[in-house]
Amino acid sequence: MTQQFQVGAKYLTDFPAEVPISSMRKIARQAQVQPATLVRLAQHLGFDGWESLKEVFVQSFRQTPKLYTLQAKKVVRSKSPQAMIGKALAVQACNLASLEELNAGRMPVAVDLLASARFVHVAGFRACFAPAFSFHYLYRLFRSTVGMLRGDVGTLEMECRALAADDILVVMSFVPYSHESLQVTQAAHKAGCKVLAICDSVLAPIALKADAILLFSTDTPSFFPSLTSAQALIEVLIEQLVVKSGKQAVGQIERTEMQLHQTGAYL
Repeated sequence: MTQQFQVGAKYLTDFPAEVPISSMRKIARQAQVQPATLVRLAQHLGFDGWESLKEVFVQSFRQTPKLYTLQAKKVVRSKSPQAMIGKALAVQACNLASLEELNAGRMPVAVDLLASARFVHVAGFRACFAPAFSFHYLYRLFRSTVGMLRGDVGTLEMECRALAADDILVVMSFVPYSHESLQVTQAAHKAGCKVLAICDSVLAPIALKADAILLFSTDTPSFFPSLTSAQALIEVLIEQLVVKSGKQAVGQIERTEMQLHQTGAYL
């Protein structure tokens, strides 16, 4: 991403509420870039043009996530718990159905980057730790050069020193984005390490300078953003990586499975 793109993108993420209510020229003037830069930035992010990018901010402005407490109160006040079950499952079905449309063109890029990397670093913090660890666990079944960045005891900065130019960082996050996810992403960029951002928006801080992006929806009628589609996306990605690796992956999975049984990992 060019320096002008970075300046424009920083303004958009710093002042997202300005985008739905301001003209492109006004935003360009306030960001101190040319209007054409915003158009090219939108296209760089995969949009047809400025208006398509602006629409994302408009929708985000309309659907600003409520505080977990407020959402929990709304759930508790529901007069039909049984109806809530059907609604929750319907929303999850929509989240899953949207994965193909969101990622059909993005998935091959992500797979190629992962397959060509010397080492794959995986990071997911707070609620994103579960799907990130799932990716790490599944990928390790047929590839040894995969590791987690965890920072369990305040050592995240130290762990980030392992990031290198021939590697790739797989980082997961959703709004509200964790500080740690941005920290590891910035460390990756500084090291020249490629970045695969798996998140809820192309405008996520971890996605703005990413080499590849995969998207999932967190919609839910409950109080906490849903990660059901994130887990499904991880499983689809792993499947595609197995296809990419072919017989080599099959052979490694066979050896791993045999070791698990021999060491008594399974009953």
